[in-house]
Amino acid sequence: MASPEYAHHFSDRNVPFGIASSKKHPEPRAVTRLGNSVIFLHDCLTSGLFAGVSGLPGEVFANDTLNQFAALPKSVQRSVRQEIQNQYRKRGDVSSFPPGSVEDITEVQMHMPVSVGDFADFSCSLAHVKNAGRIIINDARPPPAFFNMPIAYQGRASSVVVSSTDVERPMGQYRDKTAPAVANEPPPVVFGPSRAVDYELEFAAIVGKPLPMRQRLNAVDADEHIFGFVILNDWSARDIQGFEMTPLGPFNGKNFGTTISPWVVTLDALEPFQTAGPPPAVAIPPHLQDPSLRTYAVRMQVEILAGNDDGGSEATVAGTSWVQDMYWSARQMLAHAASAGSALRTGDIMATGTVSGDGEDARGCMLELTEGGTRPFRLRDGSERRFLEDGDVVRMTAVAGGEQSGVGFGECVGRLVASRLS
Repeated sequence: MASPEYAHHFSDRNVPFGIASSKKHPEPRAVTRLGNSVIFLHDCLTSGLFAGVSGLPGEVFANDTLNQFAALPKSVQRSVRQEIQNQYRKRGDVSSFPPGSVEDITEVQMHMPVSVGDFADFSCSLAHVKNAGRIIINDARPPPAFFNMPIAYQGRASSVVVSSTDVERPMGQYRDKTAPAVANEPPPVVFGPSRAVDYELEFAAIVGKPLPMRQRLNAVDADEHIFGFVILNDWSARDIQGFEMTPLGPFNGKNFGTTISPWVVTLDALEPFQTAGPPPAVAIPPHLQDPSLRTYAVRMQVEILAGNDDGGSEATVAGTSWVQDMYWSARQMLAHAASAGSALRTGDIMATGTVSGDGEDARGCMLELTEGGTRPFRLRDGSERRFLEDGDVVRMTAVAGGEQSGVGFGECVGRLVASRLS
């Protein structure tokens, strides 16, 4: 069942959207969260709570994904959110919502919030590309195109899972660096369980309003197409990835699992935390230009729990970084994705790539944290990690504003389990 640990993330200033089920509501349906109370929105709709919201389809909250709701105009989504806030603020609690519509967070099971058509993973962090380049090829210079566009690769939507889903250590091909050395020969290629499974701390936009093919999008207009944001863990097998990436991009080294948090936090909830990102270092084309440099002040954190999935005392903070430090924004990611003529479809995920910052305490993946596995990272229980071990749990959180008074995302959690060898 869902965790009650992050009630403070979900005040009436937030009002996120998700999909949940329970014994009382056995079919996955649209919900929101206020503190540790989960409100089933179809119950609210049938009771007449949203009668004043023009343009809201009658069965929109009876679906098992948020896609239909996410595709609606911002004005409709905003009105729904305001009605929820008004209902809560009548008494300062959830007692004014329709009887039977409210359940405790511990009684519900969270599901994938949207049906994902496409998943694109960008590379928006200058600190990350510098660190990765220095570690992998001993060259901290960013890729040639980095300052001209938000570079990306296309991931596998079929491997995106919701928080609390186990992720299996992948099988794949890589060079066995433990094999006896042969003069003038590279290490042999073997097929087996990855020996270098990593996490990547990411922030991801969920596409709402679709954009047809061959209709370009300017970054300054992209907010209309963003339903909201989630935390994303782009699990990575660095040995498989390293071998397969010459000359093309990652494939099986990335596509064995991608975890997202269950609650979609809207742009309206994040509006008070709007801030400016870094200015462009070179001239960029008009569709990527955004004079406001609009982004959000969101603090992200990743923890490792050593073979322990109960959130107990073994949690070790591995990195803390900030979305506003990213060189490219979500607006620019969407504008670039559409610039060659591709459509944007409701439910598509556009992720930032690893959110890292300057300093060793702001590294968003183990590749950076352990210098490519050459410098072990010590956990609170005294054990060390070069990469993740079977049974390890990775927990990511994010909050805009103060930890106790801001707008949060809850948690994005996944446990790494052993490979099935057949």
